Amino acid sequence: MQRSLVMLFLVFLGFGCSPPISDDYIKIPVDTKRLRNSITLGTGDVFEVRVYGEKDLSGIFRVSGEGTIQYPLVGDVSVQNLSPSQAALAIQEKLKDAYLRNPYVTVVVKEYNSKKVFVLGQVAKPGTFPIEGDMNIVQAITLSGGFTQLARKNSVIVTRVEEGVETRIQVPVERISEGLSPNFQLKPGDIVYVPERVL
Repeated sequence: MQRSLVMLFLVFLGFGCSPPISDDYIKIPVDTKRLRNSITLGTGDVFEVRVYGEKDLSGIFRVSGEGTIQYPLVGDVSVQNLSPSQAALAIQEKLKDAYLRNPYVTVVVKEYNSKKVFVLGQVAKPGTFPIEGDMNIVQAITLSGGFTQLARKNSVIVTRVEEGVETRIQVPVERISEGLSPNFQLKPGDIVYVPERVL
């Protein structure tokens, strides 16, 4: 009973302030390794191929409009919709067939030009931005020129579609930038909307 009265008091205390911050975003696990592997390659993406012990076969490649790269000795390699690790395996198999017995290949993405996030609302420069590596919401807001004076900084909404299901997540960006809340990792296709605060 006493606990209930304390909770009721805290609720009333919150009236007149900004809307309560949702903790839904905390329930979304941020596994950066899994996130990296879930992002696939597409047209315009740039990545580095490293072949252990074979400096001449290592280099930087851009995915063509056909979803391929032109790789030394083996020609076209299709990497469209492959994760970086899958692309490394595809190149590895091609090299096995054509040149090396047991090649060890790694792929490191430099630019995700085919994967975008959208930042709208109360920011200086709303627009579309390519995801570079593991982009978080603070980086996205910074790329868009930062908040305007009218921004509700702790009520930023991220709209995400996964497997056809749309989810809206409220993110307290100001609290994140102050180190009071964990950062929020963005995914390709996320829409970041900064609402206007109530005067």
